[in-house]
Amino acid sequence: MSEISQLSPQPVWQFFDQICSIPHPSKHEEQLAQHIIQFAQGEGLEVRRDDVGNVFIKKPATAGMEDRKGVVLQAHIDMVPQKNEDTDHDFLQDPIQPFIDGEWVTAKGTTLGADNGMGMAACLAVLASKDVEHGPLEVLLTIDEEAGMTGAFGLKEGWLEGDILLNTDSEQEGEVYMGCAGGVDGSITVDIAREDAPADHQAVKLVLKGLKGGHSGCDIHTGRGNANKLLGRFLFSHVEELGLRLASFTGGSLRNAIPREANAVVTVPAANVDKLNSLFSYYQELLTAELGRVETDITLFTEQAELPANVFATADQTRLLSVLNACPNGVIRMSDDIAGVVETSLNVGVITTEEDKVTILCLIRSLIDSGRSNVEGMLKAIAQLAGAQCEFSGAYPGWKPDADSEVMKLFRETYNDIYGRTPNIMVIHAGLECGLFKEPYPNMDMISFGPTIKFPHSPDEKVQIETVALFWEQMVAILKNIPVKA
Repeated sequence: MSEISQLSPQPVWQFFDQICSIPHPSKHEEQLAQHIIQFAQGEGLEVRRDDVGNVFIKKPATAGMEDRKGVVLQAHIDMVPQKNEDTDHDFLQDPIQPFIDGEWVTAKGTTLGADNGMGMAACLAVLASKDVEHGPLEVLLTIDEEAGMTGAFGLKEGWLEGDILLNTDSEQEGEVYMGCAGGVDGSITVDIAREDAPADHQAVKLVLKGLKGGHSGCDIHTGRGNANKLLGRFLFSHVEELGLRLASFTGGSLRNAIPREANAVVTVPAANVDKLNSLFSYYQELLTAELGRVETDITLFTEQAELPANVFATADQTRLLSVLNACPNGVIRMSDDIAGVVETSLNVGVITTEEDKVTILCLIRSLIDSGRSNVEGMLKAIAQLAGAQCEFSGAYPGWKPDADSEVMKLFRETYNDIYGRTPNIMVIHAGLECGLFKEPYPNMDMISFGPTIKFPHSPDEKVQIETVALFWEQMVAILKNIPVKA
């Protein structure tokens, strides 16, 4: 056990320490799922799994509270696997290494997985506790939330009995969420023909790194740079004057994480190598002037590369760079109804190069369906103009706020009783699974809350220690005060 297991509340931190010790990136959660199942069986609890792999655990009510409304505590099992380039870590084999850094817990060179491991730890701590008072209780742990919400999409009616769902996937203590954005994945594919690399050219690898990255919902409004867009901008601006030929472009790793790094292998006439190096160096100065208040560690450099056998045909190279440069990114529109909340955004998340095509994977988020459709239209139009293919998949609905929510009223009153102040009622631009849960369970009353987590989906991810205790205190109080079922 690591040093974090001694933090308070100890049951929550001990479970989180166990979670960190078992690899569980998206689509590879089975080892952790089995560990949780064995724990629940050891506690004598009823455990079930559905066809997609979601885990359901049921705990009887505390004596005397059998007449309360049923509550579902919900978290997702998977975590986002992101690491710094100089960190040697295999997310399929190696444990996360959490450590205390002042008032925070973070990890050594990787994402921490507090999103949503801290919420999951609290759910498990309730299951293990003999002191927490509650009515009929269920815990729902979904799979693959971060890479497609597979578990939430697969949830069928009839599996849950509760009247109230407490989602633990929010990331700011003092705020309680009652709505979230919907989203859809967009993919633009540019077909690439290749031709022999010019014999008089030299190959250079362009590297852009050191950006903060982060969550494409929670951090999209912060002005952080997108490595894919920034490198594409340079190539588009200087391709003609340098006689540049592109052999590959790679950037980002997840469609829901702002890309921190990108690189491209190019060839240029030998006489232009020094000019390329000079222009790329100047570009770092330019980006530092533009973004330096936010991106404090932005780094650009070139490396000599082996001359590739072939490069993109000129016309296809032009089409690709035009698509990438024209593609919108970041905040598209702020909400008119909710001050300070993003309505619609786009993240140009991942670019991959294959022998005959380059794929640009994006994630559109919006609080309203028309906003999402508008950005879909933008991407379709760009693709059509460039003779590229554009497809959309994995659409998921937003979670519409319920002004009459009984559990929201209960949370506000309980929070005020504990702290003497009212929590902020929020709608989040990130995607929560609640919108999908509403389809099979339209009458279930839902809220989302959690401890303060900064920079999720990046190696800078950290959770504030003090707020974990507050989060636990709130969960215990809410469960104790759930009303009687009519």
